[in-house]
Amino acid sequence: MRLLFILTAFLVLGGNLLFAQNDTPVCKDEAALIAAEQFHQHQLLEFRTSPFTSNYDQHYLRLEWTIDPAVHFISGTVTSYFEPTEADFERIYFDLNNNMQVSQVLYHGQPLSYSQHDNLLDIVLPGVLPQGQSDSLSITYAGAPAGTGFGSFVSSQHAGTPVLWTLSEPYGGRDWWPCKLDLNDKIDSIDVFVRTQAAYRAASNGLLVNEWQEGNDKIYHWHHNYPITSYLVAIAVTNYAVYSDFVPVPGGNPIEVLNYVYPENQAQAQSATTATVQCMELFNELYGLYPFADEKYGHAQFSWGGGMEHQTMSFMGGWSFSLQAHELAHQWFGDKVTCGSWQDIWLNEGFATYSEGLTYTYGLGSNTWTNWLQGKRTQIMNQPDGSVWVPDTTSVNRIFNSRLTYSKGALVLHMLRWKVGHDNFFQAARNYLEDDNIGFNYARTAQLQYHLEAQSGLDLDEFFEDWYYGEGHPTYILDWWNGGGQVNFNLLQSTSHPSVDFFEMPVPVLFKGQNQDSLLVFDHTFSGQSFSVNLPFTVTEVVFDPDMWILAQNQVTQLVVGTQQPEIAGELRVGPNPVKETLNYHWSNSELSPLSLELHDSNGKLLNKWTSPAVTGQIPVGTLAAGVYYLVLQTEQGSLKTKIVKQ
Repeated sequence: MRLLFILTAFLVLGGNLLFAQNDTPVCKDEAALIAAEQFHQHQLLEFRTSPFTSNYDQHYLRLEWTIDPAVHFISGTVTSYFEPTEADFERIYFDLNNNMQVSQVLYHGQPLSYSQHDNLLDIVLPGVLPQGQSDSLSITYAGAPAGTGFGSFVSSQHAGTPVLWTLSEPYGGRDWWPCKLDLNDKIDSIDVFVRTQAAYRAASNGLLVNEWQEGNDKIYHWHHNYPITSYLVAIAVTNYAVYSDFVPVPGGNPIEVLNYVYPENQAQAQSATTATVQCMELFNELYGLYPFADEKYGHAQFSWGGGMEHQTMSFMGGWSFSLQAHELAHQWFGDKVTCGSWQDIWLNEGFATYSEGLTYTYGLGSNTWTNWLQGKRTQIMNQPDGSVWVPDTTSVNRIFNSRLTYSKGALVLHMLRWKVGHDNFFQAARNYLEDDNIGFNYARTAQLQYHLEAQSGLDLDEFFEDWYYGEGHPTYILDWWNGGGQVNFNLLQSTSHPSVDFFEMPVPVLFKGQNQDSLLVFDHTFSGQSFSVNLPFTVTEVVFDPDMWILAQNQVTQLVVGTQQPEIAGELRVGPNPVKETLNYHWSNSELSPLSLELHDSNGKLLNKWTSPAVTGQIPVGTLAAGVYYLVLQTEQGSLKTKIVKQ
């Protein structure tokens, strides 16, 4: 969900950049999006599914409503087909706000007794219904809904014309219809019938299968034949202008993008929504065919500054390219497959954010991939800590952290694409979405990892341990020289947070010569690792990770260019060596301040690091096992590595 209105309780918007959580600079649209999602998810975290509605599954709903957008009122009948999941099923409960008045409940044509209390509709059944057997009843009700959350049932105006829309996330559905507010119980299919004055049109989920006139009214019948949660059921009614865009599908039927827009905005919308066609063509190729292709995708304009990804029809308050791409991506990642816990929220938001970025790699929109990617990298590495995994799911600020859930989540996907390969990554994403246990259901991070491993043949345990659970990012320092007919380099790595001692990644290095270059990939397994490469030209420049695949502090990477191994003005002296308990060290050049001092084992694993160390000092080593170790001193001129033997 992307809402762009200003929430002064969270932040004040001004200029093009502002500071959100953790004083991280983000764009205005994204900061407002995060603030809005924090707002409604704070309510969602506090909401608890009623224990009274947990003993049955809903399979099908027939929703019949009468709406006048000029009047804040709804009346109608909801027919629910359900299946008891427990024995002794003698009464059934629905979530319904107390101010909505039920006038009748019918069970196979016979009235049932009922009561309303505690925002519940309590219905007494005529006897014990068998467990596992489908049954149904109808509820007739009316009232003026009270708004909660973002305004679950809103009547307003545009250009002097009445408009009414619903926005039920997270639990506003009970404000305007008797439903089951269980986020883990998706309804298999729905039929929606909206009666309104003939001057208006009604938008809803699924496919518009029929419309007809009765007197001064029109009735619109929408059918949606896919699993859907109650909060994604939505309607919008006003004097919509209607037009369609079509997404070509090679070898298949075009997908309709049905647009319900305010007449006064039709020209603007019609010139903008071609972006959705372009994005859907791309996402169809990357992620597989749009999940609801045999029905439609669509937009219904509403008077809200942002959007909501209602299933098959996003409600839109604007037509920016990024908003269209974001809401469309959520049809795959959020609607078809929903994150199974708040610790897995990046599966929704990371994929939606990365999908926005991917559109720029294919030349869509007005932004560029390099600008988008560099902006995310700068935002993430502005601070040294933080994991994509959410350790505290009681904190809305932490769940919807712009830097970690959205941006770092997106770039973790980017690095996975680099590590497993472009084709493997997108095939794994398609397999994940098509998994019978995941599609139109819920998923956890381990299930995404499974599909990435199955497709690539790689073991990604260490990657997820470092990049999903671990905090921070690496800093690489590359020292290189020409010698012996080869180009040689040492690659050091330090980490910004102690939760990860080393990020093991394949690293790309670009070697440039006169009128030619070569991009090679190296398996970097420990800090201080040395490499030598035979190339058919003399190297004059070396660039680390030129395409920014790895989330790393490249701006502090030192590239040393020369024809011999770099000479550093100074000597690192250590003693005693071999050593038993305490190692003394001295750096001889007091005018060249050391940046850091690192202790590594023989495999290159970082054991300890001291930033801005004194030129003379002592290091306790008594607890170390006997063996070979390395002391690495980093300066502005390069690094020195000294071998130490521990007795």
